[in-house]
Amino acid sequence: MKIKAIKTEIFHEDEDLILFILKYVKNLRENSILVVTSKIIALSEGRTAEYKSEKQKVTLIKKESKFALKTKHTWLTIKDGMVMASSGIDESNANGKIILLPKDSFKSAEILRKKLMKKFNLKNLGILITDSRLMPFRAGVVGVALGYAGFQGIRNYIGKKDIFGRVLKMSRTDIADSLATSAVLCMGEGKEQQPLALITDAPIIFKEKVKRKELIISIKKDIYAPLFANLKRIR
Repeated sequence: MKIKAIKTEIFHEDEDLILFILKYVKNLRENSILVVTSKIIALSEGRTAEYKSEKQKVTLIKKESKFALKTKHTWLTIKDGMVMASSGIDESNANGKIILLPKDSFKSAEILRKKLMKKFNLKNLGILITDSRLMPFRAGVVGVALGYAGFQGIRNYIGKKDIFGRVLKMSRTDIADSLATSAVLCMGEGKEQQPLALITDAPIIFKEKVKRKELIISIKKDIYAPLFANLKRIR
């Protein structure tokens, strides 16, 4: 698998995203994946707000999330089936504004995919919209897939055998987030100015329709749920 981060000029709010991409991506290969950071998707959709006060920001955080819990360092929220800080609302590289997440990252990915497939006359193309997240008990952020189109987001090993013939009962690979983490590593988190990346030769299955909830599991089935329920007992 190969990943090429693409350096660009600064993307501005309400700018035409397709024209911006075509300025830097002159050719898209069959069976490739275009990675786009969620920030420029949100900017192209006008998903911003002027920062007025911390109270206003907290109101936005609560409005954008399904659940919000204030902690010492941030607001822990649940949005779009994921745990994230502050509903994904970001002030970095925002020039004084608050940037929200795209309204519907899966829909945005599919719209972008169809336009680019038509432009480059492609049969198979993946679009991956990324953000970054923190992991429990780990320093630093990793990439996460907010939405994607054109490829299967999970690989299922359940019912298959391992190298010693043992039937696997739980093993699945999170393809979408694995690709997002790899891409974000190359794209950077600071002033690299690389909001786009191309992934080629990825070990994935391209498909016309994706199941947007294929990566989501309920809290009752989450393997870490008992740990967090009893966290106060841990010293």
